Amino acid sequence: MSLFGKRDRIALVVAIPLFCCGVGARADEPVAALPSDTPASFSRKTDEFDYVKREEMIPMRDGVKLKTFILVPKGARQAPILLSRTPYSASERVLRFNSPHLAAAVPHMDDTAAAAGYIIAYQDVRGKYGSEGDYVMTRPLKGPLNPTATDHATDCFDTIEWLVRNVPESNGRVGTIGGSYEGYTTVMSTVRPHPALKAAVPFAPMVDGWIGDDWFHNGAFRQDGSLDYTYDQEATRDSKEKWWSGSYDTYDEFLRAGSAGAAASSHGLEQLGFWRALAGHTSYDSYWQNQAVDKILAKEPLQVPMMIVSGLFDQEDIYGGPALYKALAPRDPDGKFVHLVLGPWNHGQGRREGRGIGAIQFEGDTAGWFRRNVMQPFLDYYLKDGPKPDSPRVLAYETGANQWHRYDDWPRSCSQGCPDTARELYLLSGGKLSFDRAQAAGPPYDEYVSDPAKPVPYRERPTLPSGAPDSTWGEWLVDDQRHAASRTDVLVYSTEPLKEPLRVAGQPVARLLASTSGSDSDWVVKIIDVWPDEVPWNPKLGGYQQMLSADIFRGRYREDLSTPHPIKPDKVLAYRIPLPQVSHTFLPGHRIMVQIQSSWFPLYDRNPQSYVPNIMFAAPESYIKATQRIWHTPEYATAIELPVLN
Repeated sequence: MSLFGKRDRIALVVAIPLFCCGVGARADEPVAALPSDTPASFSRKTDEFDYVKREEMIPMRDGVKLKTFILVPKGARQAPILLSRTPYSASERVLRFNSPHLAAAVPHMDDTAAAAGYIIAYQDVRGKYGSEGDYVMTRPLKGPLNPTATDHATDCFDTIEWLVRNVPESNGRVGTIGGSYEGYTTVMSTVRPHPALKAAVPFAPMVDGWIGDDWFHNGAFRQDGSLDYTYDQEATRDSKEKWWSGSYDTYDEFLRAGSAGAAASSHGLEQLGFWRALAGHTSYDSYWQNQAVDKILAKEPLQVPMMIVSGLFDQEDIYGGPALYKALAPRDPDGKFVHLVLGPWNHGQGRREGRGIGAIQFEGDTAGWFRRNVMQPFLDYYLKDGPKPDSPRVLAYETGANQWHRYDDWPRSCSQGCPDTARELYLLSGGKLSFDRAQAAGPPYDEYVSDPAKPVPYRERPTLPSGAPDSTWGEWLVDDQRHAASRTDVLVYSTEPLKEPLRVAGQPVARLLASTSGSDSDWVVKIIDVWPDEVPWNPKLGGYQQMLSADIFRGRYREDLSTPHPIKPDKVLAYRIPLPQVSHTFLPGHRIMVQIQSSWFPLYDRNPQSYVPNIMFAAPESYIKATQRIWHTPEYATAIELPVLN
């Protein structure tokens, strides 16, 4: 049966406008009969509960009502409200743990606020779960991309207006908080904000889906994670219909499918508005530029104090937080409105326990320490007249050294007076890496053959979907990279063991001088901390190649991100590839390594390496082998700009 045997259900989506999928639950779903001994009505005993839960349908300006859950501590008087707006089921968010104690019932991101007597509110965004209206993935602000009169900013405004008028236990002040998509709605709340909105804490906000957040990275499509997410979010209002696969290893699944478009078609995604947008806007055109949150907020007046929280190892939204801070900080020279926190966390870990990621461990629970000592005092000051906190402009955890640092900016200065200097780390012949520029001696380039039929896996196989029971999806940005270093289609460059610590803080940039025999190419650059061969206190880390910062760049956008161009075969061209932020100390005895490859599969779709108008729909015959060359001569000097701190 086509379309997983539910064509009658998915067909409901076909007639919707672009980006909308307000699909209700199936009318023919069976309702379980009550056992004969079940009472006609069941009353839950709540005497031991320290909070009261209210369910409301809050009307928006267009008449649509949004399902909202409000958790009020018993005995609350003049309490602030902490609001999260979610596409992930507000009813589940307000009861993450079935407990009579509010601090245990809500997610970790709210635990300190609940302990401080806050009123917690969660709301389904329009079109999802209990809320009315149509659902639009990361709904743009009203304007050219959204012809309606409502958006996340107006919905949040109307919600706050209702809350401060109808929750008598509140003090009339509201803060917004949330991570990922909920981080996006948190940021949107600060656009033309309600006067009662006094603070915002976006965790890992989705900011720019083409440059470096969920959907694309520098033009390369993140197919594994985007296709299934789009399906799960848009196919049904309650997200009960899930992406399916007959493969244990997603590497096999996507290789058999061929192109991302073929994989999408096999699951019926052409019926969903957001997939059509992804497939139709593969370049950084006005569609992406006009909804880039950092660009939007940079044009708005700063009215709401914001603490932007990001993870240095965020496998989903590593770009958004630092980009948002970079856009807003120049308009706040005194640091009164905009703060940035860079923790040693993967996606969402700042809201959970932060003792480590995979094999890499930190000093104590870094996330819990942050929430108690940095985030909560910030919220208390603006929402309940707490003591003025000593909130740093920038707070960054330095891995390797395992300590927090306060900075006056990111990364140009710090309160202790430590200016940064971009130092060039050159790739040399013989697999060497040095701060000394290449000399004339030695081969002018290193080369490898990139074969789309055998792409480089982004992590050691099997690659599992993020939702698999045994998946370690949240760990892959600190994975041991020896699985890639042993391949012939990956170039490896390394320094000698360091004699002194080397601190880096900021954004590395890869400056590649490269050529390809094809007419298109992807370039993946990884900066790695190589541990000594012997680590007595943890033998498993012996020789561990710990990835610190890595990203991909689609070569067709070398000249212009908004307009693709074929690459001239065998011509040496310059590529400038910004990499994710680092805050790290390379310790004595460790080595710095750089790896370069041309595929990162199946997380990113394969580049056919012959130019086609839209890679999403590349035909099988378009995928060809290509000889890739990385040049390292005085004239063509490939280097990594490292933000080194003196």
